[in-house]
Amino acid sequence: MFSRRSLLAGATALGGASLLPAIAHAKGSVASAIYPGTWEEAYRAIVAPALKKKDAVDLELQPLFAVDQIAKARAARGAPPFDTFVLDPGPRITGIEGGLFDKFDGKKITNASKLPAGTIDDWGIAVSAQVVGIAYNPKKVPAPKGWKDLFTDPWVSKLGLTGFQTTFGTVSLIEIAKIFGGSETNIEPALVELKKVLPKVAAVGQPAAMPSLFQQGQCDVMYTNTQTVATLKGRGVDIEFVKPETGAITFFTTLHIAKGSAEVANAYKYFDVALSKDVQEALTKPPYNLVPVNKDVPLPADLPMKNLDEMATYVQHDWAKINPLRASWIEKFNKEMAK
Repeated sequence: MFSRRSLLAGATALGGASLLPAIAHAKGSVASAIYPGTWEEAYRAIVAPALKKKDAVDLELQPLFAVDQIAKARAARGAPPFDTFVLDPGPRITGIEGGLFDKFDGKKITNASKLPAGTIDDWGIAVSAQVVGIAYNPKKVPAPKGWKDLFTDPWVSKLGLTGFQTTFGTVSLIEIAKIFGGSETNIEPALVELKKVLPKVAAVGQPAAMPSLFQQGQCDVMYTNTQTVATLKGRGVDIEFVKPETGAITFFTTLHIAKGSAEVANAYKYFDVALSKDVQEALTKPPYNLVPVNKDVPLPADLPMKNLDEMATYVQHDWAKINPLRASWIEKFNKEMAK
């Protein structure tokens, strides 16, 4: 997770054709891992054509969740299966510690000056922001003020829970733990309180199932990111986003060059195009709803901030501390919270 001093210092639907190893790439191409689903769709529709037009570089996308990107890169043992990663803070720390990234030179990014301070470091560059808080159906429940409200009526009986498999789930549960006396490394208070109300809770589901559960009315309150809220709203779902009284949570999704990549020059061209004003602005629009990092891009009206600099005041987390504990948290949540 990004610290306030340096947002990068301390530190999610499958498909697509399989890609050839980096050594077999044709001239003028770069292979990137990409999150399946919305990210893949957006990058095929917006980024790939823009890169082809500007630099005559073909963008080959390999849809992989973050944990699979790290696993494939580790298994490749120096012959990277793709040239670039796209990662959230936890996997990013894992990649750094595992020596999976090439050193990053921010001076090669012409759009670097358009990014918020601290979003470039020796290992990569931010490409999209994420803002996490509480979503609710305004026709079913009033707006909650914060995390503690979720444990009382009328919200608890409408609540949808998910675990630590995703970044947004992890950080939300950490913030819930803090409300009950826990901390960034102690989530036990959250689980204790959740077990007390579990019989009342509307639904417990896998992260990918939560938007559908909300859309179907099986829950009317959940913790999630603004991108999911905007996507559901675009489908006509009654949903609004609340910034908890303790603060919205923020983190950045980052791009990294794979150690051993044969297409480093093209990787920098890809990153620069992905960070350009026109591309970033196109990615903010429905149905993609990605939060930009280029400060020249107008922010969508439904985001809980007027400019990107406000995110420096949002709640952030130290993933170097969280990562070693997360696997046990996932196991514990799945065991104790299953309904």
